[in-house]
Amino acid sequence: MKGKRDYYEVLGVPRDADAETLKRAYRRAALDCHPDRHPGDPACEERFKEVSEAYQVLSDPQKRELYDRYGHEGLSGAGYSGFTGIEDIFEHFDDIFGEFFGFGTRRGRGRRNAPRPGRDVRKTVTLTLREAAFGTTKTVHVGRPVVCEECGGSGARRGTSPRPCAACRGRGQVTHARGAFVLTTTCSECGGTGVRIGEPCETCNGSGQRLEEREIEVAFPPGISDGVSIRILGEGEPGTLGGPPGNLLVTASIEPDPTFRREGDDLYVEVPVAFARAALGATIRVPTLEGDAEVELPAGTQPGDSFRLGGLGIPHLRGRGRGDLVVVVRVTVPRQLSRRQKKLLQDLLKEESEPN
Repeated sequence: MKGKRDYYEVLGVPRDADAETLKRAYRRAALDCHPDRHPGDPACEERFKEVSEAYQVLSDPQKRELYDRYGHEGLSGAGYSGFTGIEDIFEHFDDIFGEFFGFGTRRGRGRRNAPRPGRDVRKTVTLTLREAAFGTTKTVHVGRPVVCEECGGSGARRGTSPRPCAACRGRGQVTHARGAFVLTTTCSECGGTGVRIGEPCETCNGSGQRLEEREIEVAFPPGISDGVSIRILGEGEPGTLGGPPGNLLVTASIEPDPTFRREGDDLYVEVPVAFARAALGATIRVPTLEGDAEVELPAGTQPGDSFRLGGLGIPHLRGRGRGDLVVVVRVTVPRQLSRRQKKLLQDLLKEESEPN
């Protein structure tokens, strides 16, 4: 994507940086450009967003693998659009900021009694190469928490209501001052909910949720690559206090194929060819995704020679057409020979040994 710097360059780390190196680099960069240290400075705020987005991607193994393979474009194709603002960053990294600064940030959670969106649910589905090439639909079993009907999500027994927490006065947070920072910690009395439940709901044991199993049909488009995710809107965990539900992210895991090797949208296949056929030239049959095809080998074909069959590879995920099928010749040498075969090869060897 135009305009975005390389995430490794943003954090100043090598491409093989481990998790601890990434965290140290992010801590250093986040401290340097934290908005609370530079109030009213839009350049620092943009820098803070940039380093946070870089860390959010590189600290997630799936996102990092996708980024390493396809760059920013691959992340965009998988449905990742980065952070929308500072509040979005604090929403994702409240625990990390708490670890870095000793508290949660004053913006980290906002008001605990405000509507909050549900979390995304992630699933991985294994596809064969042919399923990935031509597209398929898979049933995904998703167990997700839903609002308890008995208590309406309050967690309190029917006929009773949660009471505001006296320790934090219903805010879910306790404010602290530490130098130039105005920071908060999660209230230890209510666990950040802002309420105390005197009589828990017997159905959900006071959680306000129950687990629901669902079957969701997920369509994988032709040409999907390994590690790419399909986003199903609204099929994640429910939001709280009226917030929207999260999404379901289903990642394709393409299993190795015994016949073909995929590189981008091209397919490679090795075909064994007898020595005599390679030397004299022959018509051979090669496997394709749709069945066998015939290929004319010229006389004198060498081991490792390749022949490209246009349009017999993987369909392009975004756009028309397909990749190619590359046929690689593997010349075979017989392990056992008849007397006649030995005689013919000995005669050939004599001719090859004679000086011109």
